[in-house]
Amino acid sequence: MATKPARKAAKIPRYLQLAGELREAILGGKFANGTQFPTETSLCKQHDVSRFTVREALRRLEAEGLIQRKRGSGTTVQPAAARGGALHQPLSNVGELLQYARGSAVIYAEAGTSTLPEAIAEQIASDTSGVWTKFSGVRRQGFGELPIAATDAYIHERLGVEAGSLDLNASSQTLFSQIEKLTGVSAATVTQDIQALAADAATAKALEIEEGAPVLQILRCYIDNQGSVFEISVSHHPGDRFAYSMHIDVDS
Repeated sequence: MATKPARKAAKIPRYLQLAGELREAILGGKFANGTQFPTETSLCKQHDVSRFTVREALRRLEAEGLIQRKRGSGTTVQPAAARGGALHQPLSNVGELLQYARGSAVIYAEAGTSTLPEAIAEQIASDTSGVWTKFSGVRRQGFGELPIAATDAYIHERLGVEAGSLDLNASSQTLFSQIEKLTGVSAATVTQDIQALAADAATAKALEIEEGAPVLQILRCYIDNQGSVFEISVSHHPGDRFAYSMHIDVDS
């Protein structure tokens, strides 16, 4: 049975929560057809937050290419064509990883237990020995929409998490967040390796693209405060449906 680590999961900052809510509204088409984007003052009132919180949230969305702010003319939503029609996934901290599930849906299926596939294990510096339970799923932004990701997730046996305890149809929750609630184990570090590849037959079928089409592979490791990897995910994203946006503050 997994023991609860001393380190508590960091609360997601309010500006990241607000950025996630506004991102979902933008990608959901709420501000399409010339609908005016709310002013900073109105956002403060609507969400009961400070102007600092609003400005930080808008700064994130602007860095992702979702909005454009001009002094004197307010904020406008960038058309899909201006951002390539792709889903923009922000990544500045673990909190934003949790926002990924918002506005999209995934249904996982258990795919058996075994040691970690050699092709994945050889890409990870940490110890990956032991038995892992595999879950596979395809993520979409809405029913009938084309897939934006095909993901294989692996959970280590030491967590004691049984497949039956996970809600594999929980579109609003990542497996990572469910594991944290069930076991108390949270990620002290998350590593990512991003690589451009040509889709193999299985990936092409899952993503509904041509075999050999460009995909973005993201190998993500969730590491606890003891330095042990407890979850691994390997996601493939169609090249024309997904983009990463990063916001980096430069130290003064």
